Amino acid sequence: MRKLLMTLILTIALLVSGANESWAASPNYTVKKGDSLYKIAKMHNVSVSNLKSWNNLKSNIIHPNKKLKVSSGAKVVKKAPETKKTVKSVAKTPSRSDSDNVVKEFTVSASAFTASCNGCSGITKTGINLKTNPGVKVIAVDPSVIKLGTKVYVEGYGYAIAGDTGGAIKGNKIDVFFPTKGEAYKWGRKNVTIKILN
Repeated sequence: MRKLLMTLILTIALLVSGANESWAASPNYTVKKGDSLYKIAKMHNVSVSNLKSWNNLKSNIIHPNKKLKVSSGAKVVKKAPETKKTVKSVAKTPSRSDSDNVVKEFTVSASAFTASCNGCSGITKTGINLKTNPGVKVIAVDPSVIKLGTKVYVEGYGYAIAGDTGGAIKGNKIDVFFPTKGEAYKWGRKNVTIKILN
């Protein structure tokens, strides 16, 4: 009986690992509500620019149920589930890259915003949910100056992703996200150097 039980457990384990591998190797992904290109790129360990290129996308806007190619044909390896500690460290530096290739550097007027206000949805233009991801570093930009999805380094704020827009954000102005009103008020408005990263 014990031998039969062990055989059954081993068989189930092999089936589950095989199912995970076939899921991971899938070159396509169906967009779900709340997904963003950035989130999908991180999930499949690819860049946003590759996703846009493989799917002939002209903008960062995607819609639920759209099928996206998430691989150039190479096998995608499924990551182990992240712990809260891992998620927190990733969220604080979402655009941190292995090499800081600075494409452009200039001064901007930076104000701050928060998702915890009356009437705020907390969903950015690129689909990042700031209320469920309060540790993420996101800036609002004028897309004619900094393209949405661009990785940046903001003096005094750190590594971030250009993930939102705003009615008052025109030209060399940005808005940096903070999870609380207190942190946003503390930041205020200041002139800072921003680095556009490759």
